Amino acid sequence: MLIIPAIDLKGGKCVRLLKGEEGTETVFSEYPLETARKWENCGASLIHVVDLDGAFTGEPGNFEIIRDIANTVSSDIQVGGGIRNLKTVEKYISAGVKRVILGTSAIQNSKLLIEVCNNFPEKVGVGIDTKMGRIAVKGWKEVINVNIEDLLNDLKGYGVSIIIHTDIERDGTLGGVNITAVGRFVKSSTIPVIASGGISSLENIAELSSLKESGLVGVILGKSIYTGKINLREAIQRFS
Repeated sequence: MLIIPAIDLKGGKCVRLLKGEEGTETVFSEYPLETARKWENCGASLIHVVDLDGAFTGEPGNFEIIRDIANTVSSDIQVGGGIRNLKTVEKYISAGVKRVILGTSAIQNSKLLIEVCNNFPEKVGVGIDTKMGRIAVKGWKEVINVNIEDLLNDLKGYGVSIIIHTDIERDGTLGGVNITAVGRFVKSSTIPVIASGGISSLENIAELSSLKESGLVGVILGKSIYTGKINLREAIQRFS
């Protein structure tokens, strides 16, 4: 199972938000490249980068930093946040990014998603972020009424290669995982899933690892590794 460190960028700095709410950020580092190297040195084979400025505005806000990270570390980079058109996808892939993660645009613009998947097979994931069992979009500001199982089936047909599922109510809280909810989501998806949100201990990761046979292929660690709740190197050695 992949143990994936997260780098959330806002204003060029590494931050963490509480439940994804704008204005709740805590700055953990002003040097994203150093942070990426740190996670690489811990053994991370994949780093999850989120452009929070892009997520909130709909336009990439940290492209140069993300490009520099992709060109500096040997770890693969996947990027989400503000990717709303094919041109932006092309820009990231050309910059050395391994995979792009579409969120709002994937859910609300199937034509775009199909076009992106056709142009970049195996390089497109979709972020499905849930709040109280419902899908949230536009930087988690809006909740929409879409049947999750129907959506997952559609995404499979479009050629999406991975799903990033974030439990917004747990994200940034260090409150532990809702294993029942995550398990339900993973089992409903025919696409491999990476889980995110609330993971605060090695015990949480061990719980989630029980879902590997159901299709869980990785977990994303954020606040837990920045605060020292989880030692990334130890997590990678134990669970990868």
